[in-house]
Amino acid sequence: MQDNLKPSTRAVLAVLVSSKLKKQFEAMVTGIVKPLGRLGISPNHLTILGMVLAGVTAYMYTKVPGNRDHLLYAAGMFIVSGFIDAIDGVLARSTGKVTRFGGFLDSVADRYSDAIVYSGIIAAGLCNLWAGLLALFGSMLVSYARARAEMEGVNMAGIGLAERAERMIFLALCTAIAYWYPEALNYGITILAALAHFTVLQRSLHFKKEIERN
Repeated sequence: MQDNLKPSTRAVLAVLVSSKLKKQFEAMVTGIVKPLGRLGISPNHLTILGMVLAGVTAYMYTKVPGNRDHLLYAAGMFIVSGFIDAIDGVLARSTGKVTRFGGFLDSVADRYSDAIVYSGIIAAGLCNLWAGLLALFGSMLVSYARARAEMEGVNMAGIGLAERAERMIFLALCTAIAYWYPEALNYGITILAALAHFTVLQRSLHFKKEIERN
């Protein structure tokens, strides 16, 4: 069936779908997360913990050349790190502890986490060097493109094929598959590099269209 939707309409639908899924996720985990606040655990604690676990994930990758079992450990740790990273915002909203600093810290920690994980993969020689570097730079630029556009008043929520959550899930999946098919991680990193830069292009074109419209 032919797609007659305008790009702006597709963007709105993407945001609505993303928001719906986000609300469903929050509804599922709020009951688990909220008690953490009563234990004195703050959203910022979870943000830092997520970054630390990303470091552990990177360390697991560096051990893969000596023992391929570490691919499964890395995949598992990556999923745990991503989950922790996802629930810090849920904890903040459910306990009324949403702060501007918390949002800033979360964004910075995400960039560090991405860089640490990709660096671990590259250092272990688990992917082509240039593909790894392109994937790393791409992950930074996807986030920068959104931040820079929103500074200019252009909403980038839901814009782009490969946002961070999608990239993390894909990388964890490729890592697990690489236990049985060693080249899976290399191919996955190459695909992620292409998707990240394609997403930057999508956001750049969306930004251009929005500022020209206004």
